Amino acid sequence: MSVPPYTPQDEKEKPAASHLEHVLSFDETLEKQPAALHGKVGNMDEAAQVMANAGKVEYTLAEDKAVLRKIDTWILPVLCLVYWVQQLDKSSVSYAAVFDLREATNLKGQQYSWLTSIVYIAQLAFQPLSSFALVKFPVKWWVLFNLFGWSACTAVGAAAHNFTGLMICRFLLGMFESTIAASFVAITQMWWRRREQSYRLIAWQIANSCAAIIGPLLAYGVGHAAKSGSIYAYQAIFICLGLLGVASVPIVMWLLPNHPATAKFLRHGNDRAIAIERLRENNTGTKNSTWKWYQVRECLSEPRTWGWALMYMMCSIPSGGLSAFGGIITKGFGFSAFESVLMQMPTGCIQIICLVFCIWVTNKIKMRFPVVAVMTLFPIGGAVGLLMVPRSQPKSLLGCYYVALVLGVLQPLMYSWANLNAAGHTKKVVTMSLAFVFQCVGNIIGPQVYLAREYPRYSTGLYVDIACWCLLCILALSMGFHLKALNRRQERRRVALGRPAQVKDTSVMSLEEARAYKEELKLALLAEGKDVNDLNQDSFDDLTDRENPDFFYVI
Repeated sequence: MSVPPYTPQDEKEKPAASHLEHVLSFDETLEKQPAALHGKVGNMDEAAQVMANAGKVEYTLAEDKAVLRKIDTWILPVLCLVYWVQQLDKSSVSYAAVFDLREATNLKGQQYSWLTSIVYIAQLAFQPLSSFALVKFPVKWWVLFNLFGWSACTAVGAAAHNFTGLMICRFLLGMFESTIAASFVAITQMWWRRREQSYRLIAWQIANSCAAIIGPLLAYGVGHAAKSGSIYAYQAIFICLGLLGVASVPIVMWLLPNHPATAKFLRHGNDRAIAIERLRENNTGTKNSTWKWYQVRECLSEPRTWGWALMYMMCSIPSGGLSAFGGIITKGFGFSAFESVLMQMPTGCIQIICLVFCIWVTNKIKMRFPVVAVMTLFPIGGAVGLLMVPRSQPKSLLGCYYVALVLGVLQPLMYSWANLNAAGHTKKVVTMSLAFVFQCVGNIIGPQVYLAREYPRYSTGLYVDIACWCLLCILALSMGFHLKALNRRQERRRVALGRPAQVKDTSVMSLEEARAYKEELKLALLAEGKDVNDLNQDSFDDLTDRENPDFFYVI
């Protein structure tokens, strides 16, 4: 991944009079937009309009922490609940397959694989519409609409008695679920600093892992209850999980706000201004409802964008296969249907422990790429074990399976890395949406390489998974060095504009570290006759990372 050459004359000094006008990227290959398109307040970030009325905002460390607690209390439980529900609904077919789904609906050959792939085909088809809607519509109502849609589709799946009916229900489920990951990444960026985003993003990813613990328990209980009832176990599972999602809609409607500028829980004192001012050092903005085509073109012209997309696909091919076939694989070790369902429970615990450890390490070393690269080695080892260990050793095979499922940490780590490295609302949405498109492609491919004729070994699928993890390791290392080069380019840009070059990214520091560094930096700038207020002045102008010289790339 190469970095475009830089020369000082590429820079254009931004007018100091106001934030109502800004120049575009220094890269002359970008189409220059008329100032009128970017100069109006209504075309800026929604947070900028609040801050224009609030003026300069100063707050104490205690006030900062108090506002953060409010945000965590109101926003985080909603994200965790919705993500937990969508994972249960998406996994319902995997739980049902362990019981009587394939027999009751007369599925043949690769038809079960297609029940998984069709979800991601629908997500792939509707991802562009989802991206546009995420910019144009309030995120709260967009999430609510889709939550009700996929929950209803899961429940209605109980009425399907053949492959065609199941495919229709799964396609509609995928259509509604196509927005969830992109929406949650956008919400996380809207509310938390970059140093806080990793833990919050991992929190709703942990809810995903909790579904891997609670889902099998629900399936086990419902499956037992249905044995003495008038419906099949798979129908009972679909109804139970679908209605659980529908019941969560009023809770989400009550708790989730649209934006910090309108959140009711921030109406006391100076809380709203503090909540927005906290995000200034992110240099990524919060929300802008104007679709900006120049940001789309900038996004598509960068090799980094395609690097993220390819990395997402390398994560999702193995995930799409092992997740869908987990229960069937463990059943192939010689366990009964009920035992196979319960054997899925430890996978959630493994992923939670690994996620918490990985995020702790990334925040400690303030780098992502070494952790992603190292974590690919565990599923590689587990998959090799599944290929090599004799079928007569079910306990050893189960151990290898659990090691392979460390793969569950890779996608959340990618979410917490890629979303930090783009600015400009349209550009952020397009970057993540394109990555999710490639993720959908991977999830479509994943189940198809697990060939029915190879049960229970599934050697083709495991070989493909190993190749994907190896490529992911190489891509992660390459991306890390590429982002380092981009940060060096940003330093040269700041020098050309007369701004301090050797500054640190406070958005990834702890609160105490950031405050201490800011005081140190303020004294250093005063000694040089410079104003500390010149830093991060473009944070809410909806600039892209290329346009904003104060933006730091997180490696």
